[in-house]
Amino acid sequence: MSRIYYTPPQFGNNTNFSTPLENMYWNAVYYPNWRIYRDQPPTSLNYDVISHVFYAFAWVKPDGTVYLSDEWADAQIPVAGSDGVPETTGCLNSFALLKKRYTKLRVVLSVGGGGKGSEPFAEVARHQASRERFGQTARGLVQQFGIDGIDIDWEHPSDSRQGEDYVALLATLRAQLPAPQYTLSSALPAGQWALQHINLSHAAHYLDMVNLMSYDFSGPWVPKCGHQAQLFTPQIPHSAEAAISCHSAVAYMVRQGVPPNKIVVGVPAYGRSFTNTRGVGHNYSGHAGEEGTFEYRDLPRPGAKEYVDEQVGAAYCVGGDGGFVTYDTPETVRMKAKYVRQNTLGGLFYWTGTGDVSGHTQKNRSLVFNGFMGLFPQ
Repeated sequence: MSRIYYTPPQFGNNTNFSTPLENMYWNAVYYPNWRIYRDQPPTSLNYDVISHVFYAFAWVKPDGTVYLSDEWADAQIPVAGSDGVPETTGCLNSFALLKKRYTKLRVVLSVGGGGKGSEPFAEVARHQASRERFGQTARGLVQQFGIDGIDIDWEHPSDSRQGEDYVALLATLRAQLPAPQYTLSSALPAGQWALQHINLSHAAHYLDMVNLMSYDFSGPWVPKCGHQAQLFTPQIPHSAEAAISCHSAVAYMVRQGVPPNKIVVGVPAYGRSFTNTRGVGHNYSGHAGEEGTFEYRDLPRPGAKEYVDEQVGAAYCVGGDGGFVTYDTPETVRMKAKYVRQNTLGGLFYWTGTGDVSGHTQKNRSLVFNGFMGLFPQ
């Protein structure tokens, strides 16, 4: 019996991908190219419930040239096939083949990222010549690999001049990658301290998707333990950082003129650890895991008990070797999906799809699967 492949209902026969239709939502994942070295090829994800893949990361040179950050992983390494998708070389070529199998799947090349990946943006965006080179070389990679667009992950414009340059870069890129044929998106932080430098209404004019990084509200930089991705702000936040939430960020963006149906709410597929603490609002002495984090696929920690705070829409586990670990669970992701539906937002995205448990064999526990089911309740 031939398998029937599920087409995400937010697309159907619609050919205009610039905005979702009413009651239709996106469920997107980031795929970091380095995961191919951890035996997680592109075919490992469950595309029955994924609308977009943001392939991370390409980088940009100071002259504006966009280039592959790891040519071996991106274009040369042998990549196993699966379920009718043939073997090929390079993850980007594998995604091109997946697009033939899942005909509504959109694959978008993400440029930038934290640290080194974002450092050249300020200078590149400042000058027309380097902006033009950015647009031309980005389009060249999109066409070379037969994918669908570009995601800008500049972390992040640090003053109003850079904010203006950021919008100018988007305008240049949109001219090279016109809608609706191509998708143009950008990942933006949730804090107003960063967003205030950008004319969000002008930016949204050029963007199909605004990927709101609604996580990392808490971590080793805060003085007291807190939730890292809470849906709502507590009635009495214990600090300024604890007042930031998915809702506060969405509300700010909408007030600034971003169309709600372009806002895609970010879900972390990892947890942040705090050790020797009594929990939210209390002191801590350190962190466990890799740089203070555990991937969701490794949570809850052995011996730990998992809890959900339904008032703020946050989850955590306590015990084992992680101490207090704050992260999202299927229950909180379904809460966020309901919030998306209630506020007619664009959908959900996950950093990263590869940090989740298997969407094929552990559906009940999978964040991506539960997000999809929450967006499209039966």
